[in-house]
Amino acid sequence: MRLRFWLGLIAVFAIAAGSVVAALAVDAEHRDDFERAQEEAATRSARQAEAVAELSVGQLASAAAFFQTADDLTRHDFEVLADSLLSEGALSGTSFVARVPRRQRAAYEARHGFPIVEPQGGQLRRAGARPEHFSVTYATSELPVAPAFGLDLGVDPDRAPILRRARDSGEAAATPIVPLLTNSGRGLIVYQPVYRDGAPTTTVAERRAALLGFASGGFLAPDLAAAATSAVEGDVELQLLENGDPVIGGGQPLEDGAAAPIQVADRAWLLVVRDPDRPTVGLAVLIAMGGISLAALLGALVLIWSRNERMQELRRQASQDSLTGLKNRRRFEEDLRVELARSRRENGEGALLMLDLDNFKQVNDTLGHPIGDRAIEEIAGVLRSRMRETDVLARLGGDEFAVVLPRCDAAEAQSVAEAILTAIREHVPPAHEVPPITASVGIAMFGRSHDADFESVQSRADTAMYEAKDAGRDAVRVSDRHVRTDA
Repeated sequence: MRLRFWLGLIAVFAIAAGSVVAALAVDAEHRDDFERAQEEAATRSARQAEAVAELSVGQLASAAAFFQTADDLTRHDFEVLADSLLSEGALSGTSFVARVPRRQRAAYEARHGFPIVEPQGGQLRRAGARPEHFSVTYATSELPVAPAFGLDLGVDPDRAPILRRARDSGEAAATPIVPLLTNSGRGLIVYQPVYRDGAPTTTVAERRAALLGFASGGFLAPDLAAAATSAVEGDVELQLLENGDPVIGGGQPLEDGAAAPIQVADRAWLLVVRDPDRPTVGLAVLIAMGGISLAALLGALVLIWSRNERMQELRRQASQDSLTGLKNRRRFEEDLRVELARSRRENGEGALLMLDLDNFKQVNDTLGHPIGDRAIEEIAGVLRSRMRETDVLARLGGDEFAVVLPRCDAAEAQSVAEAILTAIREHVPPAHEVPPITASVGIAMFGRSHDADFESVQSRADTAMYEAKDAGRDAVRVSDRHVRTDA
């Protein structure tokens, strides 16, 4: 009996020691998994914010090209283009800043009906030594504020160096986080230089001589933060660091957070994401203190199950849209690349449909985002009911969806698109205050006689979608560009 006692006691201590070792090992692995997941979340957040900003910077470059070719830019011309910039991208305000030589100041003020004035804190250089003004000529904002017409940014200590850098480099240049002129808030401003059409711009001197002004766009700091946090699930703490100092998120730099860079135009920031739900040693301590085999084994199993469930959830979040349950942009791009490779390998044919709801921003603005989100979920259900098991259906963000139709010719693709539009048009939202919803669809074929390059297919489908919108919305357009001639 004494022997059995000691053998049992030894067995208990052995199992308890084993449970402690196992608990510590599982806890360490759990922490490693958490750190990797947090780093992935930071990278996703940074890429999401960067992608949102890149879209608007690209649109700003297109606006600059339009200003360059316009013989005489009018307020109407600017407002038409500004409406597109503010509705399609993430900009909160946009403006055209004209270069006004000093000898032309009087004519400029007479034409536009306002004087050129210096901002508070100006005097970047003596007024008599400056050969030119950079005057805010046209401006508009999503917020109901008075634009700063006639403000001379050439003496603004925050903006003047950025304007000159953009002018001399010929590329878009971004400010640090500064107070925005066209609304009450802080954010960054991107300036895209506009040069006289046809003028040489090879050297710095030529670019200075050819400069007409700048197309500018402002991003509100909270909007950038919202774009970043939209890429991750749950409550996370977020900071944006500029030269090591927090410009979004405030306070001291977050400790134990994961960081990823964000590049907007020619300026870089550092995004720091920290998940407050860090794993603790509590469960491991409880396992170690149990001291009996059943408690130790059960605790280890619970830890392993919890770790596996968390990893499965992270994998699901990485490939699924949280609102609709559809595939997200990342998974869509992976599936599209796979389908493009299959079409090249089998010499098959398929179609990419890009779908965007018409004027959906008005639903969010007038009825609120909760009702808008519910409408998005309903549209996702409508789309899901029209798809085959082999089709790829994804929500790319906002009110934009994408469909990949494998083994499909142009006629079938157009028939599917028309059926989708009809289903969306005939769908009656349960919320009576939601107006009827329509959509615009762009189709790009790939495989066989069509280009199967990922970027080309996506660009053609996107362009065709905007052609459908330009044609009056609630329409389908098929891209017939980028067709291979060697097929």
